[in-house]
Amino acid sequence: MAVRQALGRGLQLGRALLLRFAAKPGPAYCWGRPGPVTAWGRLERPGRAAAPGLQPRRVGWRLPDRYRFFRQSVAGLAARLQRQFMMRARGGAGPGGRAVFLAFGLGLGLIEEKQAESRRAATACQEIQAIFTQKSKLGADPLDGRRWQGFRLEEYLIGQSIGKGCSAAVYEATVAALRVNLEEAEGTRLPGRGTELTTAGTTEMSGPGAPHFPLAIKMMWNISAGSSSEAIFRTMSQELVPASRVALAGEYGAVVHRKTKGSPKQLAPHPNIIRVFRAFTSSVPLLPGALVDYPDVLPPRLHPQGLGHGHTLFLVMKNYPCTLRQYLRENTPSPRLAMVMTLQLLEGVAHLVQQGIAHRDLKSDNILVELDADGCPWLVITDFGCCLADERIGLRLPFPSWYVDRGGNGCLMAPEVSMAHPGPRTVIDYSKADAWAVGAIAYEIFGLANPFYGQGRARLESRSYLETQLPALPRSVPPDARQLLRSLLQREPRKRPSARVAANVLHLSLWGEHLLALKNLELDKMVGWLLQQSAVALLTNRLAERSCVETKMKMLFLANLECDALCQAALLLRAWRAAPGQLCT
Repeated sequence: MAVRQALGRGLQLGRALLLRFAAKPGPAYCWGRPGPVTAWGRLERPGRAAAPGLQPRRVGWRLPDRYRFFRQSVAGLAARLQRQFMMRARGGAGPGGRAVFLAFGLGLGLIEEKQAESRRAATACQEIQAIFTQKSKLGADPLDGRRWQGFRLEEYLIGQSIGKGCSAAVYEATVAALRVNLEEAEGTRLPGRGTELTTAGTTEMSGPGAPHFPLAIKMMWNISAGSSSEAIFRTMSQELVPASRVALAGEYGAVVHRKTKGSPKQLAPHPNIIRVFRAFTSSVPLLPGALVDYPDVLPPRLHPQGLGHGHTLFLVMKNYPCTLRQYLRENTPSPRLAMVMTLQLLEGVAHLVQQGIAHRDLKSDNILVELDADGCPWLVITDFGCCLADERIGLRLPFPSWYVDRGGNGCLMAPEVSMAHPGPRTVIDYSKADAWAVGAIAYEIFGLANPFYGQGRARLESRSYLETQLPALPRSVPPDARQLLRSLLQREPRKRPSARVAANVLHLSLWGEHLLALKNLELDKMVGWLLQQSAVALLTNRLAERSCVETKMKMLFLANLECDALCQAALLLRAWRAAPGQLCT
């Protein structure tokens, strides 16, 4: 009996040592354990909470220097501890002491098998990710065949106005023989309108013979940037964050956007984020509707009372049929489709966070929509004029005074941003601010009014709202989605899931029900499910002429696969489902 108790105690001590000393504890040891679960999927220690605004501390302490060599091998650590303990036992400990020391080392050795399982799962995730990273590459730039063209405004035929905002106007555009190239590159249905055209010489064309407009040109309003190309690029550099390298190449003697210290990051391409094909400066033309829509920002040569400069920045991108606000005005997505649409936004935001960029101006007007062959919407985040993309500070913005720009759209500004007060040591963390905005926009996607818009008592303010004041979502919305929206709109960032974990929650809720239904969720079973999803996604993508939105989302999920984030999402879902009383009503 004494030996059995010693072995049992050794196993307990071994597990405790692993959780305390391992650099990255494997998530497999948390499956099915009771206790409160945080938004990161880890079990909270009773009586201890992270300070507001701080990142949660990893569970685990640093190993002493003499054991650092054994950090990756618990078996090696167990062997050394066992030798030391046995030597001490021979020096004075009795048989019971030797048994305890032996069991202590034995417990650590047994846990090595669990760590090996965790490593195998992480390796499998990395291999799957590598395969789908290649498969999920974006289509070619439709202007690739014209690498040194498209940097002059005179090369484009400009049609009617698509829209205007507080800093720019957007027009539909095309160049000769471009429609075929764009269809091959994107594989999607393109909008077409027969309207008047404007080039260097104004021409009017309409009717069946009028050209289509696969491109959109965004003309920035230049009030204070000056007229030199370098000054314009420097002042409006945030607009260039989603631009490709070719977009900034210039033509012949044109000014090239130079990478300088403190200049914004260049965002890697992503299917749910706009791509800028060309960026150049040119003289401001008199475009259709300019004298009516924005006369004050025109240069004096076009409008005597105008305040604008004669040159400005032009951005060329794909033309999308409508914005998310316009789409929702005419359509009511089903609950499942609304989950897929919200998932697309979370995937885009997760990519931004991974790149160290915060959008800071998410709203339904800054999200573009196109439809696949089945009429399913594909969402794209646009308008990076207010983004935070500074390589020096990342997502943590020093806030010493009110003169520091905190971003646009104060209605959808996360609480940690809107409540920040300037000071010499104040820093605003934007790592979960865009995810909070997605939670608010999701209300619109699920058919309700955005609770942070409007007037009167019904409107909530991010500075002062309580979670209990959030409107209840319809019963038709799946419980997982209702709980996720509540979590995204938590006031305290530490209680919010990250965009990546939130995206994985929706992935599992949509396509991982079989995995979540297992009584004992183990890493080997999770890897088996991932391999099954990989095979289905590859076959569906190969057999279908054009991939549907859900297939694209599955491939995007597998291309961004992270074992730890997936385990955290699974833990969140299991915790929510185990406590039905916490679901929104």
